[in-house]
Amino acid sequence: MLPEDIAWQPFPAFPPGARLAVMVGHPAEPGPYVVRVKVPGGTRLMPHKHPEDRIYTVMSGVFYIGLGESFDGDKVSAYPPGSVIVLPGETWHFHWAKAGEYVTQVSAIGPLGLEYHDDKDDPRLRAVAEQR
Repeated sequence: MLPEDIAWQPFPAFPPGARLAVMVGHPAEPGPYVVRVKVPGGTRLMPHKHPEDRIYTVMSGVFYIGLGESFDGDKVSAYPPGSVIVLPGETWHFHWAKAGEYVTQVSAIGPLGLEYHDDKDDPRLRAVAEQR
């Protein structure tokens, strides 16, 4: 797949502006998958966890990630392009596009899952509440 062929799409579990592109496989199904995540500068993905083990590769920008059940901007680590981060499943963590847009590539065995620590941070639940 060439970079110009990547189909960036909104993802209901992400904040507005963040995008996901499926590169390999079917993330909603059992089996290996590779996705890319593009997050605009300033965006925070609040504390959440995934059931699956994940390998993040930073494609561009600086990826700031912290561990824990509450967001703490002082406890993020910066990973420049080319960095690889291994994150075991069920690990509470948060991301911050502190220095501008970043793109990460995520490799894992599906199905993909995402659970926010605090329901108020989950864009899927806010969308449902706004429709009522």
